[in-house]
Amino acid sequence: MMCTQVQQHQEANDDTISEISEIVSQVPLPPEKSNMAKQLDSLGYLNIAEQDSTIMVSLMYTRADNFTGKVLYTELQEAYLHPDAMRCLLKAQKLLKERRPDLTFAVFDAARPMRVQQVMWDAVKGTSKQNYVSNPAHGGGMHNYGVAVDITLATLEGDTLPMGTKIDHLGREANISNEATLVKQGKMTQEALENRLLLREVMKEAGFKTLPSEWWHFNLVSRNEARQRYKVIK
Repeated sequence: MMCTQVQQHQEANDDTISEISEIVSQVPLPPEKSNMAKQLDSLGYLNIAEQDSTIMVSLMYTRADNFTGKVLYTELQEAYLHPDAMRCLLKAQKLLKERRPDLTFAVFDAARPMRVQQVMWDAVKGTSKQNYVSNPAHGGGMHNYGVAVDITLATLEGDTLPMGTKIDHLGREANISNEATLVKQGKMTQEALENRLLLREVMKEAGFKTLPSEWWHFNLVSRNEARQRYKVIK
């Protein structure tokens, strides 16, 4: 009798193990990191998604729907920042959650190696769009030091909030210095203005600086300070 009970118990355990194994086999493995992400890991830069999984990441240059109309990031799929910038971003997310628990950040660009900057520059060189891209020959921009982020607000369901323009819009509507006029002219809604103000409020309080021509772009430090304190990502 006892042998029969032991056998039945063993069979039940085997069935349970088989069920667990089947469930585990159905769980998708995390995507393998790109080679460039592995390089950034080795240099000490931090992956935004790994630091705070509630922050959405959707790098705009991995798609063609950006101001160049081309896919520029063929090697980079992940968003990284220098640890100094990451600390401020995590602080900004905390401040945002305190004010609006129903919102989160959506990151569209972050650290950008200089060789990727060269690809971007080559795509716009000689066109009217080159004024919006830092020339690698002149030291590049803040993204190349890992201390800049292109960011907006989004719902927890993943929908970005109205901001008056899309991220990467080239034009005066993206400028932060004449927003009240844009509202009066009907070129931007009051809701979009309030969303921009909330974004700037938490980012500046966390330690970031604005870029007047782009409502979505925030730098941790000035260009001169970046060159003195940080290394270019090659």
